[in-house]
Amino acid sequence: MTASITEQRAAVLAASSANSGSREVVLDVRNLKVYYSTPLGDVRAVDDVSFKVYQGEILGLVGESGCGKTTTAMAILRMVQPPGGIVGGEIMLDGIDLVPLGEAQLREVRWNTLALVPQGAMNSLNPVMRISAQIQEAIVTHEGKQDKRKLKERILNLFTLVGLPSRIYDMYPHELSGGMKQRVCIAMAIVLNPSLIIADEPTSALDVVVQRVVGQTLLDVKRRLGVSMILIGHDMGLQAQLVDRLAVMYAGHMVEVSPVATIFKEPLHPYTQLLIESIPSIKERKPLKLTEGLTHDLRNPPPGCIFQGRCPKVMDICKQVKPPLAEIKLDHQVACHLYD
Repeated sequence: MTASITEQRAAVLAASSANSGSREVVLDVRNLKVYYSTPLGDVRAVDDVSFKVYQGEILGLVGESGCGKTTTAMAILRMVQPPGGIVGGEIMLDGIDLVPLGEAQLREVRWNTLALVPQGAMNSLNPVMRISAQIQEAIVTHEGKQDKRKLKERILNLFTLVGLPSRIYDMYPHELSGGMKQRVCIAMAIVLNPSLIIADEPTSALDVVVQRVVGQTLLDVKRRLGVSMILIGHDMGLQAQLVDRLAVMYAGHMVEVSPVATIFKEPLHPYTQLLIESIPSIKERKPLKLTEGLTHDLRNPPPGCIFQGRCPKVMDICKQVKPPLAEIKLDHQVACHLYD
């Protein structure tokens, strides 16, 4: 490639700025397939998934454990490990397809354009390096050596942005609380002002009070920097408070995508309905509604709808024809034969 990824990205953004009448697409995932090879056949962890993330929005990616949420994120980051691999589709970030990029080009994209807030902050931070040194390393690696005084000022400003005290500058990860470590990871993710941040269940290991603090930090970052985010999780209540749109995955497939207020008011897919009905109510006593049955073998998906074995509204056509993800209402997509 004659031009660097950064130069290509700048050219694409300059061209797209002329079309200000429509929402700017930051990430466009098209027909993504990620399979894991096994002696008994390929496990289809992500199978023909498509979705978009727009400028300045938080897209929630939800579903039960094993549905393919994190695998989708790792594919976007191009960090799927063997025996897994991307076998099809496109991942367009700021107009650049990430799938064919080599390792050197990916190093240029990561952190500059695309960043990750990991699930386990303690496992992601180097336990023998001070917090300041870890952030400095990210800056210097991508931007080169800088004046030490200005570098420290930049890091302290970053701490202020994510609600961290300046005293942690020379501290080690084990000296911080769980919530503070998670906010350090957020600070590291935004240090180079990327276009897209993927937050992989950033509050799953925290108590509810700290969850709120971390969630508010993510909202503040979005508001101040205008950055786009993908928030992966299974806590529907937390998603309702933080995201702009919600994408629901089941068994490696995207089954519903909608603005968050719409999907909670009128969920269309039977799986989404069951997810929302499983949220405990603080206003009334009622038995929790559970999704019966087990997910099918991902090596051998059934013909037709992938939710047919557990769906309370299954029809004959569901066992024969796979429903496409189609826009039923404005900005509301669903893959279900109930709305054909």
